[in-house]
Amino acid sequence: MASAAINWVLLDHAAERPVQVGDVVSVEAGGMPIFRVVGLAGTKAWLDDELGRVRRLASLDGFRWRGAAA
Repeated sequence: MASAAINWVLLDHAAERPVQVGDVVSVEAGGMPIFRVVGLAGTKAWLDDELGRVRRLASLDGFRWRGAAA
């Protein structure tokens, strides 16, 4: 997942669905680490790390940016 190929936008926490499965999220636009959303659970999301080795359930409150392939 190369950050140069990602179109970053501010994550809209007030939206009904701030992210969709397949989106990527990060604390900083183009910053590391970047996580891919693989599932949704209320206000939390299941995230995979860039290498797909670690899956975690995390609150979206900790992320500021959402990206999609450009």
